[in-house]
Amino acid sequence: MYRPRIIPVLLLKDNALVKSSQFKNHKYIGDPLHTVKIFNELKADEILFLDIEASKRGKLIDVDLVRQIGEEANVPFGVGGGIKTIDDIKQLIQAGAEKVIICSEAIQRPEFITEASEIFGSSTICVCLDLGKSLFGGTKLFSKGGTEKHSIKPFEFAKKMEKLGAGEIIVQSIDRDGMMTGYNYFESVIIAKSVSIPVTILGGAGQLNDIKLVHEKFNFNGYAAGSIFVYYGIHRGVLLNYPERDALQKIFS
Repeated sequence: MYRPRIIPVLLLKDNALVKSSQFKNHKYIGDPLHTVKIFNELKADEILFLDIEASKRGKLIDVDLVRQIGEEANVPFGVGGGIKTIDDIKQLIQAGAEKVIICSEAIQRPEFITEASEIFGSSTICVCLDLGKSLFGGTKLFSKGGTEKHSIKPFEFAKKMEKLGAGEIIVQSIDRDGMMTGYNYFESVIIAKSVSIPVTILGGAGQLNDIKLVHEKFNFNGYAAGSIFVYYGIHRGVLLNYPERDALQKIFS
């Protein structure tokens, strides 16, 4: 039986794992390679690694680290952070990543998505939409780690990315990031209904029931999260975890 993917999203800062709240207040979580070993054992559907400082610093996610991850990972994984050129993508794919996640460069240079998808295939190219509230209300599209705001409507941008060759869209809520108060799925549903490619929702999940509640209203292709896979208990102690198959079956049955 088909079911959506459940995807741990792991944030990198200076090659260490961190967890953020609303793209700020980064807390050290642990070593990425150790984390990969654990998610291998837990049989995660997929893992995403995002370098949260790369775009702001004008750097690419560390290719050597990606290669080390690729040597350890027994599950599919994707990477993002500072990807600007075809050579960047080539290096990351050769290092073992199965897909790349592009945010800032997709906004700055949309034609890059077409160029990349024609060379590597659309299934390799995933575009992430970082969404946040503006001072005057409404939802805006952001780039460079939530520091730059753009005027294009998110659903129009998603349609444009699909037309240009993106194979997947991730919709991330800046305001819900790390808050563990549930997904902000309203805007994500609008975007998902505007495109025919897979859409993954990210930002805000605090328990598996948050996934179930959203899935009952709209069937996304993927449910991504950070906090529920790295924290445990009300005091948020660090404990890497992933739902067992029986728990997943209850969510999607």
